[in-house]
Amino acid sequence: MADTIFDVVVLGGGPAGYTFAIRASQYGLKTALIDANDRLGGTCLLWGCIPTKSMLFSAELWDHLKHADRYGIDVAAPALNWKGVLARKDDVITRHTKGLDFLMKKNKITAIKGYGRLTGPAKDGVHTIEVKTADGKTDTVKAKNVVLATGSDARMLPGYKADETILTNYEILKIDQMPKSLVVIGSGAVGVEFASIFKSFGAEVTVLEMLPRVVPVEDEDISKELLRLYKKRGIEVNLSVKDTKIEKNKDGALVTFTDANGKVQTKQAEKVLVAVGRAPRTYDIGLDKVKITPDRGFIMTNEWMETTEPGIFAIGDIVGGLPQLAHVGAMAGLVVAARLAGRYAKPINRARIPGCTYTDPQIASVGLTEAQAKEKGYQVKVGKFPFVGNSKATIVDAHDGFVKVVADAKYGEILGVHIIGPYATEIIAEAVTALELEATVEEMMFTIHAHPTVAEALLDGFSSVEGMPINV
Repeated sequence: MADTIFDVVVLGGGPAGYTFAIRASQYGLKTALIDANDRLGGTCLLWGCIPTKSMLFSAELWDHLKHADRYGIDVAAPALNWKGVLARKDDVITRHTKGLDFLMKKNKITAIKGYGRLTGPAKDGVHTIEVKTADGKTDTVKAKNVVLATGSDARMLPGYKADETILTNYEILKIDQMPKSLVVIGSGAVGVEFASIFKSFGAEVTVLEMLPRVVPVEDEDISKELLRLYKKRGIEVNLSVKDTKIEKNKDGALVTFTDANGKVQTKQAEKVLVAVGRAPRTYDIGLDKVKITPDRGFIMTNEWMETTEPGIFAIGDIVGGLPQLAHVGAMAGLVVAARLAGRYAKPINRARIPGCTYTDPQIASVGLTEAQAKEKGYQVKVGKFPFVGNSKATIVDAHDGFVKVVADAKYGEILGVHIIGPYATEIIAEAVTALELEATVEEMMFTIHAHPTVAEALLDGFSSVEGMPINV
């Protein structure tokens, strides 16, 4: 391997890394991918996005089965098969890891299993990466360019370690029995998704959030609606909590916290999920050998994902200033591949990144919240359309939620779209396209939407900005 000089080598086989490698190869660049896991896919495929969505789909089916008679179907006492839920989740993962192995071969990418580290700046235009393989041996890989895509790890509360009771997104996917009770610390995407899954399957679920609202990165109206619907589902939510402590005992763990009123509360649960964010995995990749100084572990880049060390790029969860989302890392990979190949490229626009949370109900958003638009000085017009007025929502028995459109009153440009309700994570793509093309409310009001579809709620949402929805 040491005799081969690749055009580019990428460290990390998650969505950012493998997407970059495939596109770089498609552009004709000689590409190597180094990943320390036994399977490609990174956190997203192995322990994150894909397995959780598999379990959420099982939970959705379970919710429907519990009320099958509403749909004209008689079901004889359905029973939850937890091992079956986990088996299907694992099957989905396996199918796609095998798919990635196929794509590496198809695109003639050299996939190397091992842990890669930078050894220093380029010499005569060539970087050298040290690779430690699983058997303890050390090899070197040489390349003209290096892309860092090493991903992130789940953060843990200070003073605690993940085990069979105190869980992160990694451990909770492997528990052998459905817990009767669960405390979730953190109400970001990971926290509320698992809260939704385990509530559907029958657990008593409590959510603790340090900030004043759930899903705090979303528009305030979205947060309020999710809080209302979670309470309706029987999920206990505590906001503005502090001084959270976990004490393990024979029945699981006792969680102590101070609530918003300053009162000390306790909650006993079989399992505790800590979902307080993710830390960039940059602590042992050789940054000290080059001119890259991380900021709280994150690597800072310019708009083309270039670091302060010539010839070294960073993409994915390790990049400061970008949200830790698989689709952001993947797009960053496409940008870098195009730049290295001398092809057309467009830098990532932070205001055009869709955020999706796969709870029940689903949440999706893009662009500015109402508050952010006002802070930026826009004269804001807002439209809201409830899914109760959408025919397809009635058909799929999902009336809760709404579409909220934030627009500039002066020119009518759409500034943000925020959705909570059925298939929100699917229909948000239309809103992303609208913002990307700088569409106005008027233009979208005359864009034909098929009937009956949930996407029609967007048409009514845009019309609501002008006070002219059809279906409410």
